[in-house]
Amino acid sequence: MSENSFSYTVEQFADLQILRYRVPGFEQLSLRQKQLIYYLSEAALEGRDILFDQNGKYNLQIRRLLEAVYTHFEGDRTSEPFRALEVYLKRVWFSNGIHHHYACDKFVPGFTAAYLEEVIQSLPAEVLPLEEGETCRAMCDKLFPVIFDPAVMPKRVNQADGEDLVQTSAANYYEGVTQQEAEAFYAAQKKADDPEPVMYGMNSRLVKKDGRIYEQVWKVGGMYSAAIEKIIVWLEKAETVAENEAQREVIRLLIEFYRSGDLKVFDAYSIAWLKDTGSQVDFVNGFIESYGDPLGMKASWESIVNFKDMEATHRTETISSNAQWFEDHSPVDARFKKEEVKGVSAKVITAAILAGDLYPSTAIGINLPNSNWIRSVHGSKSVTIGNLTDAYNKAARGNGFREEFVYSDVERELLEKYADITDDLHTDLHECLGHGSGKLLPGVDPDALKAHGSTIEEARADLFGLYYLPDAKMVELGLVPDAEAYKAEYYSYMMNGLMTQLVRIEPGCTVEEAHMRNRQLIARWALEHGKDEKVVEMVVRDGKTYVRINDYAKLRTLFGKLLAEIQRIKSEGDYEAARQLVETYGVQVDPVLHAEVLQRYRSLHLAPYKGFLNPVYTPQTDAGGNIVDVQISYTEGYAEQMLRYSRDYSNL
Repeated sequence: MSENSFSYTVEQFADLQILRYRVPGFEQLSLRQKQLIYYLSEAALEGRDILFDQNGKYNLQIRRLLEAVYTHFEGDRTSEPFRALEVYLKRVWFSNGIHHHYACDKFVPGFTAAYLEEVIQSLPAEVLPLEEGETCRAMCDKLFPVIFDPAVMPKRVNQADGEDLVQTSAANYYEGVTQQEAEAFYAAQKKADDPEPVMYGMNSRLVKKDGRIYEQVWKVGGMYSAAIEKIIVWLEKAETVAENEAQREVIRLLIEFYRSGDLKVFDAYSIAWLKDTGSQVDFVNGFIESYGDPLGMKASWESIVNFKDMEATHRTETISSNAQWFEDHSPVDARFKKEEVKGVSAKVITAAILAGDLYPSTAIGINLPNSNWIRSVHGSKSVTIGNLTDAYNKAARGNGFREEFVYSDVERELLEKYADITDDLHTDLHECLGHGSGKLLPGVDPDALKAHGSTIEEARADLFGLYYLPDAKMVELGLVPDAEAYKAEYYSYMMNGLMTQLVRIEPGCTVEEAHMRNRQLIARWALEHGKDEKVVEMVVRDGKTYVRINDYAKLRTLFGKLLAEIQRIKSEGDYEAARQLVETYGVQVDPVLHAEVLQRYRSLHLAPYKGFLNPVYTPQTDAGGNIVDVQISYTEGYAEQMLRYSRDYSNL
C-alpha cells in the first residue's frame, strides 16, 4: 500500500477519533524477526483483560454485557437509544473501562437504565455474562448503579487535594483500605539505607479483610494468573526466535518475574532490558506506569512491540551520546546533578502492536525503567515512536486548528516550517535526557512526593527539553536547521498549556491528569513570572483570546529557573513545595476562557482525543505447520477489532 493511498482516519465519535498507523519496513525484516514480532504481539494481546480489571472491578462484566447486547440484539438498531448504547460501548473499549481514559470521570450514558434492561430481557440468558449462581436481575442490580448513578464510582483516579485518594478512586488497586493505611503499609516495608530499593506494591492489589491488610500479587498462581499464563506461552515462543543471547535473557527474566512476582527479579529484568541495545526488535510487556494509581505506586499493565527505525535513530543517538554535556550544562544546582551519566540509550522506533495501557490511546515516547536506583546506576532506555507521530501529523493536516488558535501568520509560518522537527526533538529530549537527568539526595524516598510525584516528574522532563531546544549546541549537533526553530515548540507548548488543552476538559471540571497538570503548571508559572516584562501575554482580538510570546529568550530563562526549582523539589523530596506548585498552577481552570476555547474548538468539528487501531498479523505456514511468512493488513474496523480481541483474548 503506497504512502499516498493509506487511509489514516477510521471513524469519529464522542470526543474520540480512531486512526490507523502504518508499519513501514515490516516487509523488509527477516523471517525470524517477523516471527518474533508475531509472537510478542500475541503476548501483548493476551494481557488485555488485566487493564480492564485494574481500571475498575466491574469493567469486564460491563464490557461483556454491552458486547452481548451489541452482538445479539435483534430489535431496532437505528433507534436513538441503541445508537447511544453503541457509542457508550465504543467509549468503554477505548478507555478500557467506564471512566474516561484521560479525564478519569465516569461516562454519562446517552440511554436509560430502563432501555438497557428492556434490551437485556430480549436476549437469551446463555449470551449474558452472568457470574456463577447469578441471576439476570442480580446482575442488573449490581451493575446498573455503577453505570448510571453519577454518585457511584464517579472517578477512576481522584487527585483532589485533602481527600482520601484511595477511597475516592474507582481504580481496582485497593479494597477496604484507606490512603493512610496504604501509605503506612508500604512505609513499613522500606529500609531507609537500602541502595537498591524495589518498587514496593508495583505488582499487587492491596486488600483489607477481617482486619488484616495484605497484597494480592499479580503472578502465576496469584491474581490475573489466567492471563499471565497465556502471556508466558507466547513469550516462550518468542524466546526461541530471539535475535541474540541478550534478548533471550530479557525474555527469560520477564517469564521468571511473571511466575514468581518477585520485584528483585523485575529489577534484574529491567537492567537486562535496558542493556540490550543490539536487538533491532524490542518490546515492553508488563506492569509499568503508575498514573492509574492515585498514590503513584501500583503499575498498570501495558505492552508495545516495535523495531528500530535505523535512519531516524541517528537523531536520538546524537542526543544520548552527548548526555553528559547536557547534564553538566543544566541550570539546576550542582548538588542535584549526576557526576557521571551512565547507560543512556535512545532510538526512534516503529510500533508494530499496542496493547494494555498503550492502546488505543498511546504515548509517543517512552523512557524506562522507572526505578530511580536503576536509572542512576545503570541508566535508561528511551524511545520515540516515529510512525505514530507521523500518523498524527498526517491525519491533522488541513484541519483548521492552527488557523483558529494561532495568533498570527508569523507564528503559523514558524509552525509550518519547524513544528514537526521541534515536536519530535522535544519528545526526544524529554524521554532520552529529561527523565534520566538529575539525582535524588541520599536517603530521599523515591515516593516522597506522593500523589504529586507524576506531575512533578513530567514537568521536570518537559522543562529539560524546553530549556535545551534553543541552545546553540542543538544547531552545532545538526539537530535543528537554525537558531529560530525552537520558537515553534515554545509557541505550541505555551498555547497548549495555557489554552488549547482545555478542549479535553468538561465544563466545571479541574485539570486531573498528570501530563495536563504538568503542561498547565509550566505555562501558567511562566506567564505569571514573566508578567512584569510581558514575556508572554494573553491577548484578545476580535473577541477571541490568543497567546502571544514577546520575548522567546527570556521565556527560556524562565523555563531554566522553574527547572532548577522542580529538580530541587524532586532531589530533596520536598512534598509541600510540590503540592503548592501543582495546586497553584496546575489544577484550576478559568471558566470563561474554558467556555470560549470549547466553543471555538466545537466549530472545527474535531475530536480532542485520538487513538489507534492495530494492524493484523497473519502467519503463513507450510504443510508441516512451520511459519514461512507473516503478512500484515490494515483493513480491520474498530468494532471488528475490539470484538475479535474480546473473543480471542478474554482470559479473566
